[in-house]
Amino acid sequence: MSILTDISEALQKGRAKQIKVLVPQALEEGIPAKQILEEGLLAGMSVVGEKFKNNEVFVPEVLVAARAMNVGAELLKPELAEAGVSAKGKVCIGTVKGDLHDIGKNLVRMMFEGKGLEVIDLGVDVAPEAFVQAAVEHGCQIIACSALLTTTMPAMAEVVKAAQAAGIRDKVKIMIGGAPVTQEFCDSIGADAYTPDAAAAAEKAVALLAG
Repeated sequence: MSILTDISEALQKGRAKQIKVLVPQALEEGIPAKQILEEGLLAGMSVVGEKFKNNEVFVPEVLVAARAMNVGAELLKPELAEAGVSAKGKVCIGTVKGDLHDIGKNLVRMMFEGKGLEVIDLGVDVAPEAFVQAAVEHGCQIIACSALLTTTMPAMAEVVKAAQAAGIRDKVKIMIGGAPVTQEFCDSIGADAYTPDAAAAAEKAVALLAG
């Protein structure tokens, strides 16, 4: 299955053009789409995530790898749908109300997608009700909130309250993160999980879905 190794390596280097050639080639060789996704694309993304966590690669490398990942995933979508392969889980993510920072959020989204999760990206300056509404509409098991300003952190507590008010608090896990956010803050607002970085967030999300 050396073509899967080739796909993984091309992805790690962010070579989207190679991915465009290799993925259809693997399909032609009769390799199931799910296997190409897991042993090619996701395997490569997981290496990138690990390296990012260890400061061996940085944001630009992650961004190009994620772009290559998206190219490959698009090519596999029709095949995966036909094979009835669904995502491991659904997450809605956004930067909280009053905060316009999105680099951290985008990294987390890519790491989530790299773990095979379906991500509904709500963008920045997202109202608490909008997180809850998206979770209900799309059937998300996780709401992930990002904040980069200490002044917008209280909005995360509002998201927890909004989920309680909507009666879905027992159905969704609420994850929070961002530079000023701490485990203490997470505990104080009653959120389910805090992680210090994007790679850890993806691992935690998978663990929450499995639990």
